[in-house]
Amino acid sequence: MARPVPLAVAAALLLSPWSAAMAEAPHPGRYVEPNTLVPEGVVRYAPSGFPDRIVAVPLQDAATGFSVSWRTAAAVDAPMLEIAVAKESPDQWDGDAPPRQVRAQTRALAAGNGVAHHHHAVVDGLQPGTLYAWRVQGDRTWSPWRQLRTAAPAGTPFEFLYIGDTQNKNASLVTRVMHEAVRHAPAADLVLFAGDLVSEAVDDDEWGEWFDATSALSPTMAFAPAPGNHEFFEEFEDTPQERRVLGEQWKAHFALPGNGAAGVEQTTYWFDYQGVRFAVIDGTSALDLDAGPAQAAWLEDVLAGNPHRWSIVLIHQPFYSPRANRDNRELREYLQPVLEKHAVDLVLQGHDHVYGRRSSEQGVPPVYTVSVAGPKQYRLSGDARRSMSPVGEDTQLFQVLRLDGNRLSYEARTVTGRLYDAFALVDGGDAGKRLEERLEGRIGERLCGRSQTLGGRADRCWE
Repeated sequence: MARPVPLAVAAALLLSPWSAAMAEAPHPGRYVEPNTLVPEGVVRYAPSGFPDRIVAVPLQDAATGFSVSWRTAAAVDAPMLEIAVAKESPDQWDGDAPPRQVRAQTRALAAGNGVAHHHHAVVDGLQPGTLYAWRVQGDRTWSPWRQLRTAAPAGTPFEFLYIGDTQNKNASLVTRVMHEAVRHAPAADLVLFAGDLVSEAVDDDEWGEWFDATSALSPTMAFAPAPGNHEFFEEFEDTPQERRVLGEQWKAHFALPGNGAAGVEQTTYWFDYQGVRFAVIDGTSALDLDAGPAQAAWLEDVLAGNPHRWSIVLIHQPFYSPRANRDNRELREYLQPVLEKHAVDLVLQGHDHVYGRRSSEQGVPPVYTVSVAGPKQYRLSGDARRSMSPVGEDTQLFQVLRLDGNRLSYEARTVTGRLYDAFALVDGGDAGKRLEERLEGRIGERLCGRSQTLGGRADRCWE
């Protein structure tokens, strides 16, 4: 017999926006959590005179600069960014000379929390491998000073992060992933996001929570995001004119290098960072908007002109999907031949909300990985269990990568910090690159132990 609910608790539930979901739960405390922590009718993320959603993105040559985006209320037009070489003293002025000022370009965007002004500033002409202090302006105020190090010359060791889909319940459940990632990669200056940052492309509360969740990273790291299908929305849905359209929030929140493929310049780009050429592909446009051939031609040029010994491609949708009933054939048709022709080292992916790694039988690049940081968890296909190793379900993850000389190492860790997957690519010069497995310290494969989600879905492990 179920234990009666105390009157005070029952009254609170009647006033709660979660009460209906909780009433359907198998017992108190087990419910389908809302996608944001913002109750209906509450304004949590209205723009103000104080700068927020501050994020830096590498320039094409990350050794010489980065671009910065931030948001304010509509009263702020063309504010300044200030930057100086970081010093031990709180005085960031060099003698009587003030920090360099860079004026931003401003665009307005009307969203669910009101009209905001989004600002983009390009900071170029910087010195390689140098720590800079910088801040951005609002309405009679400034942000706190932040610190970011430009990329050092090729050959200098460095570490960076790769994060799979965040997408859902960012404030509630993704925040802890970011804090744990900082614990394991304290020296990282760069983080790659594999798309589906939010669930609804135009939901301003979701974007506010994404920036809150990633606030452990943004003051000291440059962000390199790939667009996912959830950064798009369906225009004219359920009509013959239905089409995917890139959300305005993506364009407003990230000032990308602007060197992308024809027709998809706002979602594809490349940059060089400390001996690695990174290329970011738009899988959604390749699959749904016929942009595969244009991206393949662009990627050919980007990789053919790579002067470095390492290359990494970031894309949302996997070339080999580990989830059942998904097959991204167009990616393998148009883009995979370019990856394999140029022996790209790593292809970092998301979308399928499980973990999986796949490489050739010879153990040479490319190595394809799929990961997920957010709480929405799918189930593996039978083919993935046969063709990928390791695989994983029901696990929030982050990845730490380190490049040191001829060795590029990779670690996938759970949100509690335990090692889940680890390997290294070792460049043997004329002998080529080889994959070295690291088994020591890894926990066993995790598979879903639930028959269905709290919402009753048998095709997922968690909502």
